[in-house]
Amino acid sequence: MDLENQKRVKELSETHGAENVVVILGAAEGEASGIAAETVTAGDPTFAGPLTGVSLGLKVYHICEEEIKAEVDAGVYDEQVGMMEMVLNLDEIAAEMQSIRSQYTKF
Repeated sequence: MDLENQKRVKELSETHGAENVVVILGAAEGEASGIAAETVTAGDPTFAGPLTGVSLGLKVYHICEEEIKAEVDAGVYDEQVGMMEMVLNLDEIAAEMQSIRSQYTKF
């Protein structure tokens, strides 16, 4: 997750309360999603950004996880994500996200 997005997430958490923020990711690989998820839950693992040492514990999901897919209008989801979903390893992504949530999510 780039430094600007880390800053935005931190500011939103401070403004609205971390318990009221949900982060939706869209990285194409499980590992990349996991690093971004770890960043917004446990803190920046690269020690380079505004979330270094900041454990927000936010709720975090990937756009392709069933919990989020069920919340999005089916037509919009298909138009925006459908094609990409066909080439992603959804099981790997879901497993990575579930692992991060079980370890670090506070809310």
